[in-house]
Amino acid sequence: MTFLSDLSSLSESSNLFQKSHDSNNPFESIEYYKNLELTGCAAKHTGWIPNHVYVDSSQGSLLIPIYQKLNSYGEFIFDYVWENAFTQHGINYYPKLVSTVPFTPCHSNKIIGNTKLINEAVDKVTDFMAQQKISTWHILFPSDQDIHVLNNSMFIKRYGHRFIWKNYAYQSFEEYLDKFKSRQRKNIKKERQTIADAGIKFEIIEGDKIQDHHWEKFFNFYCQTYFDRGQSPYLNLDFFKSLTLFNPKISPLIFFAKHRDEFIGASLCFRGGNTLYGRHWGSTILLKNLHFEACYYQGIEYCINNKIENFDPGIQGEHKLRRGFEVHKKCSLHLILEKDFREAIERFCIEEERHIDQYIASCKNYTPFSNDGRIKE
Repeated sequence: MTFLSDLSSLSESSNLFQKSHDSNNPFESIEYYKNLELTGCAAKHTGWIPNHVYVDSSQGSLLIPIYQKLNSYGEFIFDYVWENAFTQHGINYYPKLVSTVPFTPCHSNKIIGNTKLINEAVDKVTDFMAQQKISTWHILFPSDQDIHVLNNSMFIKRYGHRFIWKNYAYQSFEEYLDKFKSRQRKNIKKERQTIADAGIKFEIIEGDKIQDHHWEKFFNFYCQTYFDRGQSPYLNLDFFKSLTLFNPKISPLIFFAKHRDEFIGASLCFRGGNTLYGRHWGSTILLKNLHFEACYYQGIEYCINNKIENFDPGIQGEHKLRRGFEVHKKCSLHLILEKDFREAIERFCIEEERHIDQYIASCKNYTPFSNDGRIKE
């Protein structure tokens, strides 16, 4: 077993590489991780130090992407309360180990390859943590497979939620709207109409049809979102331009908003199997409802037209609920070496889960759909 400071040493002809290459989830592709690292987005100077675990044996091979982190930026699962508790007791919270796709809050396999090798890999990682005086390891946005494989390990489950749109074989956006209560149906139509009245139309550009000049336009919009918050963008232009060079199966699509043939905003999604993943957006103008149209309604309509079953638009945002997205319970996994802190964090997560369950129940009690259109569980 070895720790890899980059992924370039992995042979592209290996079964492990091919398995990730063939995945329907674009964020399980080793090439996606490589692109983040080679373009300098996930690197030491951005607080992401590659320290991937690779097991190669007669049974096969296994990769767990791991980064040493010196901060909690770009993770989207917030652990500042834990950091403060460690600090108050004189224990360093950083560096910590994080297994996630940097800057990408999407559920995907973080254990890539032969999962029968997982015990060996986890043992080696915990030995490394003890040697390096690293207290915590966090697996963020794991897949159901990851959770199952690690179910009997020392990892603590921390629960949260996200909103997913489901396609119940809708034939058109109008048919989808028919499921809503009249008031909410009217609100959605009004939101979409304000965009049409402003003279804005949308152009969808997909996959290898996206040229460098399209990425340059999109990147300007993407950066504006961060500038508006007083932040620096996580990703750079080279990352976007290189996306499909590493793996043509990574299928991005850009919903460009146009006004009088000029691009004024855009949202970026990725198509993977039966799911459309919403990732980034931005605009150089302030226009009411443009965000909802670019990030939600365009994606929903695309899924209906292309018979895609799920639309995951990203984390947070209970405003998604009244636009037809359904709440789902999800979890992350956390290994805490320090016994006293492990027990305290486990209690914290149990109590937090109780509140999450209450919130999810409240969301399910509210529905924007009519009785005929109410979602059956």
